Amino acid sequence: MCTGTRPLSLQSLRPVSPTTPPRSQTTLKPTLPAHNSTAGTPLHIACATNGSRSRNRSPDDYQSTLQALNSKGRVPRKSLGQHYMLNSDINEQLASAACVEEGDVVLEIGPGTGSLTNDPYMASLVSERFASTEKFKVLKEDFVKCHIHSHMTLLLGSKKSLDHPKSRYAKVVSNIPFNISTEVVKLLLPMGDIFSEVVLLLQEETAVRLVQSSLRTSEYRPINIFVNFYSDPEYKFKVPRTNFFPQPNVDAAVVVFKLKQAVDYPRVSSTKSFFSMVNSAFNGKRKMLRKSLQHICTPTEIEEALGSVGLPATSRPEELTMDDFVKLHNLIVKV
Repeated sequence: MCTGTRPLSLQSLRPVSPTTPPRSQTTLKPTLPAHNSTAGTPLHIACATNGSRSRNRSPDDYQSTLQALNSKGRVPRKSLGQHYMLNSDINEQLASAACVEEGDVVLEIGPGTGSLTNDPYMASLVSERFASTEKFKVLKEDFVKCHIHSHMTLLLGSKKSLDHPKSRYAKVVSNIPFNISTEVVKLLLPMGDIFSEVVLLLQEETAVRLVQSSLRTSEYRPINIFVNFYSDPEYKFKVPRTNFFPQPNVDAAVVVFKLKQAVDYPRVSSTKSFFSMVNSAFNGKRKMLRKSLQHICTPTEIEEALGSVGLPATSRPEELTMDDFVKLHNLIVKV
């Protein structure tokens, strides 16, 4: 929980004007605009400054967004899942959920009005819009393909050299495409050495499944093990579909992932072999583990290992907690 500090804006910048609608790129940036969807997701990086965006907020986000799109002949592309955020209050709440403070480095994936389409034209508009500040950088790359760890390591290193000792970690605050949310989560959560918090606006169903899925339910999957291995997730609030243009068929929700440091990860001999075992277990979800994991060791050895951790020999994957999987892995997998 963030207490004792007033949330700071990612940057004290004017809202999008009718002549400069930011759109698709990988960037680290202040405002959290459109909700788009495509694998070619760009990024913005910004350094937070003291101040409040509310003073500079557009009086009519809906009209300004439409004007910005129309002025450049741009329309949301449903094939790419583009849904533009129309409510500045939601953007403020996203920044607040990340406890953004002055001096923080913040990464936003695909920011700008309609930003997840690797559109160099719109990327240039975003760069132009924020040309007056030195605390902003646009990376015109595909997020799921670029070396974001290397980019952030270099950026944080240069920031520390500028006498910003608190900037050891960056934060991610982003409204990402629904159709690549799992892929983005898998890329970001293991980067606890770079990011302290990852705040994402996701499809509500996905948000609930990542945070609240229970044992012995159809929604309990390997991604739940992955999320809890690398982070402490928290469902923050629901965002009704009426806040987007065009209006999607589903509601959204904000999730905060507090990333763990490597020393806090569950103790396994190899994370690669651990998740390989978990995935194998769930490939035969209704199968007992003594069958789905028999490529690792004999059914008898699996039964004995299950007994050692207090589980029945007939256990199925949806019945094991993350800690159970960790104990089982350390007993049956030889690295």
